[in-house]
Amino acid sequence: QVQLVESGGGLVQPGGSLRLSCPASGSIFSVYGMGWYRQAPGKQRELVAGISIDGHTNYADSVKGRFTVSKDNAKNTVYLQMNSLKPEDTAVYYCYADIHPTTSFAMSRYWGQGTQVTVSS
Repeated sequence: QVQLVESGGGLVQPGGSLRLSCPASGSIFSVYGMGWYRQAPGKQRELVAGISIDGHTNYADSVKGRFTVSKDNAKNTVYLQMNSLKPEDTAVYYCYADIHPTTSFAMSRYWGQGTQVTVSS
């Protein structure tokens, strides 16, 4: 069994910063891509940022230059550094990881339970 647990969400004022963390644990053989999605009230879930196994990153246009995705391969952990936060960044943020578990021959995408980020004065 594989688990992802986000942390680091909360309430922050516009212009502020937050850092989200998401370690993957459990029966892991190997981890490939990792990243973050978000879902605001009444909107579809959208990709925020992703990072591939070789470190290639991609970002939503709305967060380029403000957010940075990174990962620690030794800890199977993905991070999202969020700077210059805006009210429109308010959403539940979900981490994901593409993992080959020890219990299967196939790779699957696993999700965290989500962490709330609220940007408000």
